[in-house]
Amino acid sequence: MNILGLNYCFHDSSACLVEDGILTIALEEERFSRKKHTNSFPSLAADKCLESRSLNYSDIDYIAISYVPTLNWPAKALHLAKRPTKFKSFLRHELLSAYFKERDFKKWFNSKWSKNSKKPAIHYIPHHMSHVAGSFYVSPYQEAALLGIDGAGEWATSLLGVGKGTEIECFNHSYYPQSLGAFYEAATEFCGFKPNYDEGKTMGLAPLGDASVFYDQASKLVSITKDGRIKLDQSYFNFQYWEYRRCSDKFYTAFGKPRTTKEFEDHHLHVAAAFQKVLEERVLEMCEILHNKTQMDYLVISGGVSLNSVMNGRIVRESKFKDLYVMPAAGDNGTSIGAAYYLYNNILKQPREFVHNNPYIGNSYTNDEYLAIIKESKLKHEFHEDITGVTAKILNEGNIICWHQGGMEIGPRALGNRSILANPVLPDMKDKINAEVKHREAYRPFAPSCTVEARQEFFDIEVEAPFMLKVCDVLEDKKSVLPAITHVDGSARLQTVRKETNPRYHELLTKFGELSGAPVLLNTSFNIMGEPIVESPYDAIRCFFSTGLDVLVLGNYVIRK
Repeated sequence: MNILGLNYCFHDSSACLVEDGILTIALEEERFSRKKHTNSFPSLAADKCLESRSLNYSDIDYIAISYVPTLNWPAKALHLAKRPTKFKSFLRHELLSAYFKERDFKKWFNSKWSKNSKKPAIHYIPHHMSHVAGSFYVSPYQEAALLGIDGAGEWATSLLGVGKGTEIECFNHSYYPQSLGAFYEAATEFCGFKPNYDEGKTMGLAPLGDASVFYDQASKLVSITKDGRIKLDQSYFNFQYWEYRRCSDKFYTAFGKPRTTKEFEDHHLHVAAAFQKVLEERVLEMCEILHNKTQMDYLVISGGVSLNSVMNGRIVRESKFKDLYVMPAAGDNGTSIGAAYYLYNNILKQPREFVHNNPYIGNSYTNDEYLAIIKESKLKHEFHEDITGVTAKILNEGNIICWHQGGMEIGPRALGNRSILANPVLPDMKDKINAEVKHREAYRPFAPSCTVEARQEFFDIEVEAPFMLKVCDVLEDKKSVLPAITHVDGSARLQTVRKETNPRYHELLTKFGELSGAPVLLNTSFNIMGEPIVESPYDAIRCFFSTGLDVLVLGNYVIRK
């Protein structure tokens, strides 16, 4: 049984293949179109999925789409009826958007299957069910509380429920415009960033501010009902009118002028801090409600808001759940996977047999393919059998390397196969990478990768964090040892690496630790600001020669400038 999962609903378009219950490949369209967070139909990703698995479109039995075009239209119409002057905005954002999405799908579908060919059955799966149930079905838990939170799906903005085996029980949804995601997007816009795109920047900015300055005011904007629903004071916002500006004039009266220049004023930092703290506390309230209702040991959290790793760290430390599972592609990019598994496990009633504990499910390149591209590009190169040992020495000497290995990661975090790596022991390394390579805001921190065995020697964390989605504190006596990955508040967005999951990267960390004393590397995504993470060796070579990177490692080949 071959299921093609597709996400082209809102942003971060993607495609995946589930073959007899096993996720064999998942790809994001942006990696091939080179348009970050694209919402274009994932035709390139779908083609590559089948090509990588030596399949034809005639081999596909089912298509699962993480979007139901007709869902919640009565609620949408009622929302418009109360705001009749906003019909044009409604037409653009809801009606035309849905029409063009379906037009693109049908055009693509008809190009792959002729009138006389056997066509796959098409299943439309609700967006939040794709987030939540899909994440649960690939989690390591047979039973778990379920929480999905994002800006909005078809109309829902959150889902609370419980999963047991292949059964899902949904307790309730919150609906647009009652949205924690939109609440945080407004702060992102206020701080001068792009909403529904740059929320990670807001999270990174928050530790520079004082949350107490605006906490009381920000706290009044959003509350959680007794059953876990979101309630927002809409008078501070404009997004409910389908406006491009998220914040209303009342928002500016309460919090000050938005950032419009390169420089931050103090109140921008304080707003970021306050909104981050309020987000964390409201989600902790939802976790408390879920735990009381389900008495489950574990939580599965998904949706764009679940990418807030600082929030996730607090859930691990402060909630009653023993641990949580966040899929590496917990945002919309993972809903293609979620839709496919909801179809497989829930609708088709197939048993669960796959755990998504390995993010390296993208396409890969062999040494022969690397060499052909290197020769085509006429690059001087060295082949090393002990590539991890050689690379560890290069890193220990203070060089910034780009590391292109094995299967590409799914999701927004570089987890050791499409990474820029550096020595975290060197105090000036963070500023050097920001200035010479990433060309991004100087305040933004870089994350560490650490062998799973050594995590508690350097970080205050008991659980594993394989997908870089749980922030923890750097141990007090290790902050001076690892200055390049320690944020201003003493925290780090840690990735723990298992030998079983990524043996080459684990070996590199181990060998670097033998030289430096710490099996920890600064790890950031292999791209420059505004571009998607590199996919092909061609992308890697272009990025390498257009930035201040020192060494490029493609498979077992080392390339220097």
